[in-house]
Amino acid sequence: MASSDVARQPDQGVRPLSLAGHVGFDSLPDQLVNKSICQGFCFNILCIGETGIGKSTLMDTLFNTNFENFESSHFEPQVKLRAQTYDLQESNVRLRLTVVNTVGFGDQMNKQESYQPVVDYIDRQFESYLQEELKIKRSLHNYHDSRVHACLYFISPSGHSLKSLDLVNIIPVIAKADTISKSELHKFKIKIMSELVSNGVQIYQFPLDDETVAKVNTTMNGHLPFAVVGSTEEVSVGNKMVKARQYPWGVVQVENENHCDFVKLREMLICVNMEDLREQTHTRHYELYRRCKLEEMGFKDTGPECKPVSLQQTYEAKRQEFLVELQKREDEVRQMFVQRVKEKESELKDAERELQSRFEQLKHLHANEKAALEEKKRLLDDDQSSFSKRRAAAQLLQAQSLTANGKKDKDRKNYVGLSYVMNVTVKAPADCAAAHGWLALDYRHYTTVPYRYTEQVVCLSVTLFWLHVKYPPV
Repeated sequence: MASSDVARQPDQGVRPLSLAGHVGFDSLPDQLVNKSICQGFCFNILCIGETGIGKSTLMDTLFNTNFENFESSHFEPQVKLRAQTYDLQESNVRLRLTVVNTVGFGDQMNKQESYQPVVDYIDRQFESYLQEELKIKRSLHNYHDSRVHACLYFISPSGHSLKSLDLVNIIPVIAKADTISKSELHKFKIKIMSELVSNGVQIYQFPLDDETVAKVNTTMNGHLPFAVVGSTEEVSVGNKMVKARQYPWGVVQVENENHCDFVKLREMLICVNMEDLREQTHTRHYELYRRCKLEEMGFKDTGPECKPVSLQQTYEAKRQEFLVELQKREDEVRQMFVQRVKEKESELKDAERELQSRFEQLKHLHANEKAALEEKKRLLDDDQSSFSKRRAAAQLLQAQSLTANGKKDKDRKNYVGLSYVMNVTVKAPADCAAAHGWLALDYRHYTTVPYRYTEQVVCLSVTLFWLHVKYPPV
């Protein structure tokens, strides 16, 4: 049967065959081991717990080293995640370890939103890996995988319930287990597991499918959550130095299984199930995230008739849907543009009519002001013409006066003396005849003499006029 026919019939049984001799593919495990050792491994741990609960100390104790730790304040306004990556080596195995610490977790008054930054960080790591996976030119063999493989959730001995995080492998840990008695610790473990079940929180269960570790994993699943004590200080116990905590009432040994579950945690997390944690992260949590994201993008494995749909068909359908949506948006934008143009034209026409009305008002006002100015100009021209005529007449009169004054200068002194004599001596009617005789001869002439020449001329004119009125001629 052809290979294509075999591919179209996946339910057909596969026939086993025996080998006549040695082939060599039994060395594949060794090849995988050598290749993995050359490439190295990566492991990422997320530590969730309140500030000062002992997360950094437990990490130092787990990996028997001193990581770079930063003191955290209890007054952080919000939760921050700090990731630090280290290169470790044990024998010829290299491990790139990333420890993610939650700074300020549980320190806020409102603890309901403390989990959101953690969820956002986990999603970002999944999204980063997905984007690298969807690239045309991928380099996953050199890509630094930052997805969280294990989440150690530190529970205070005072007791707080967990919140469901289905994105990572949660391993609950009771921190500072040396602060409560063994009986209280046993009751506290039962209470925590009961709350986890009632609240639907799924924690990581050590796998039982591998027969080599099924028995020990079954036993360790019964010890969850682990009650641990961390310490990097060494205390002399008997004839050897051990990691422990020294108290006035005694010594709590970190690696003594009768004192705490630190050894169980280290064996299950690092020695036995580290690779399973990595595999569970990729095959379960990441696949769930990837499936949801691809479904949001419109990709499906089967069509409406439950038939397999290829990636090309999904792409074409999505592309056609996008083009239809794009055309719809273009029509909406075009209609919106036309509507806005009409509205703008209406506004401009209203503004134009308003400006035209204003222009007419200003034009009418300008015409009125122009007419008023022309009227004032006409009146000014009339006044100027009248003034010119009066000035010409005055100049003519002045010229005549100057001509007449040349003849009167000789008799000026006599007239002045006569005025003085007559003003003083004329007192009786007898003298009036002589005065009237003089006045009759010279009144017309001397009244034309300007008063400004001398006081005597003015006095003479007044005196003669008075005599003429008081003593009129008979």
